Amino acid sequence: MIIGAKRAILLILSKKVDIVEKYQEWIHSMRLDIPLPSVVRLKEYARLHRKEIVLSRKNILRRDNHTCQYCGINSTRMTIDHIIPKQKGGLDTWENLITACVKCNSDKGNQLLHEAGMVLLSKPKRPSVVIHLQKNVKHYQKMWRPYLFMEKN
Repeated sequence: MIIGAKRAILLILSKKVDIVEKYQEWIHSMRLDIPLPSVVRLKEYARLHRKEIVLSRKNILRRDNHTCQYCGINSTRMTIDHIIPKQKGGLDTWENLITACVKCNSDKGNQLLHEAGMVLLSKPKRPSVVIHLQKNVKHYQKMWRPYLFMEKN
């Protein structure tokens, strides 16, 4: 679970968490200096409500690595395509939305895959929270990587 620095500091001050990793920056007050936490560990188990990844253009592009799911081209200029077009009953779901380049999206148009003679490179699915976090911290927050199963401790 990701929390903000303010919440992490409040949990540290209330002795509910321990600092596992910290940044080089410090938080200063009149009576206290504490390191800015990067990773904290709960002292007692807390049941969390399962969070779902928000279905958004940004998250679909992230899930598909900005890669056209028809031809495999990788670009920052991608569109979102409905596998089953909306006019034919297609819904806005993780399983029906994919990343497509402008050319492939235009070629497919308002057709079903078999009508357009196109094939998907991979079957789209809802991303897991861990996979989603791993993609988000690939280049940032390097000290989080061991805690997201991205490298050995």
